[in-house]
Amino acid sequence: MRYLSTRGAAAELPFGDVLLEGLATDGGLYLPDRWPSLPAVAAGARYADSAAEIMWPFVEGSIERGEFARIVTEAYATFDPPEGSLGDVVPVVDLGEGLWLAELYWGPTLAFKDVALQLVGRLFDYELGRRGDHVTIVGATSGDTGSAAIDACRDRRNVDIFILHPAGRTSEVQRRQMTTVDAPNVFNLAIEGTFDDCQDIVKALFADEAFRRTQRLSAVNSINWARVMAQIVYYATSAAEVRAAVGAAADSPVRFSVPTGNFGNIFAGYAAMRMGLEVAELLVASNVNDILTRFFTTGTMEIRGVTPTLSPSMDIQVSSNLERLLFEMMGRRGGELAESMQRFRAEGTVSVEPERLAWLSERFSADRIDDDECIEVMGRYHRERGVLLDPHSAVGVGVAERHRRDGDHPTICLGTAHPAKFPDAVEAATGTRPPLPAHLGDLYERPERYDTLPADVDAVRQYVAANTAG
Repeated sequence: MRYLSTRGAAAELPFGDVLLEGLATDGGLYLPDRWPSLPAVAAGARYADSAAEIMWPFVEGSIERGEFARIVTEAYATFDPPEGSLGDVVPVVDLGEGLWLAELYWGPTLAFKDVALQLVGRLFDYELGRRGDHVTIVGATSGDTGSAAIDACRDRRNVDIFILHPAGRTSEVQRRQMTTVDAPNVFNLAIEGTFDDCQDIVKALFADEAFRRTQRLSAVNSINWARVMAQIVYYATSAAEVRAAVGAAADSPVRFSVPTGNFGNIFAGYAAMRMGLEVAELLVASNVNDILTRFFTTGTMEIRGVTPTLSPSMDIQVSSNLERLLFEMMGRRGGELAESMQRFRAEGTVSVEPERLAWLSERFSADRIDDDECIEVMGRYHRERGVLLDPHSAVGVGVAERHRRDGDHPTICLGTAHPAKFPDAVEAATGTRPPLPAHLGDLYERPERYDTLPADVDAVRQYVAANTAG
């Protein structure tokens, strides 16, 4: 398998180089040169075994198969779902009336990002150790990626990690999961701005070729293909579990509803479709920061201001991974994609032709719910079914309900964060304050370590250069 850039100008690379590069040198995102076929996935199969089988074509030639299986098994041994769950690592729960919840949050930091990053951190360790190399990871987070990346990379000798989060725009649990990690290779930066500001700074650092090479920059957020690769797996496993539970054929379609911010999670669903998973529809679920809903319904993408909400990980206006889908929509014409992205950045808006909007509509639908609707969903599911949903998962469930039809395919809603990560919002909606699991029970007592910087590329560049060991 070789990997090519969405913008068409960077050299094709093998998996090991793509893992460490993160962002292509032309500013694009990497995609495999072809989509392999999805192997059969059986309900009740061990998740790590299914994961190793599904991902193998993407890494073949860069790592020995037995070693890859060992790394995958080690990564998913860090998950601890409730006993008796339907499916290990990523259990599925029946919400009634054709809706199911895939609980992606039983990893060490209680968010779906662990599914990918527990693997990616170990792949970094393997590849850097093999090369005798060192990298500086720089990433932006709207809440969950940061803590998952830090947990995966802490205390690793060959990695320094710098995570930028928007000051005051994450939940306290999210912030503390990052800032209370006491490891010499971990640096937290609170940026005085939005997540989009953080993301723009990271992209600017990668675009500075001299700095990128001197510091050996790499990325673990969802611009890194390895993240998306790992997320493909739970689409296949959750579909298999739900089909078996409802007595449906192994190739019968399911629908997915995905709380969506940076578009990496739902793009993994598109990748699963391209690999052969029978998916009736992918529902793009947004909060009031609804640039994606507007794009998928009108064909026009237009940047507006970011409004803080109860679901802060989705408070985004520039969804980086959408570029991968646009590249596919454009027939993988990198030059055309690069021109469109340049125009979008310059003018703040870009539109697609009606035939391309039709292409998108064959595969995706989109909708949004606001905070009041989110609270209603959270309260109702707790009251009627005894289910606690975090605000992001509630957005996905609310959108799924709105798009439910009689005699419909089962809809799997992706539960992206444990409710204890957003205790204030959950308590306001349900009257119940979810406790943190035992391994995080003293989180509020742990000392924090972070520095606050302006939303300025030069300030962050200087900070990274002064603190890296690379």
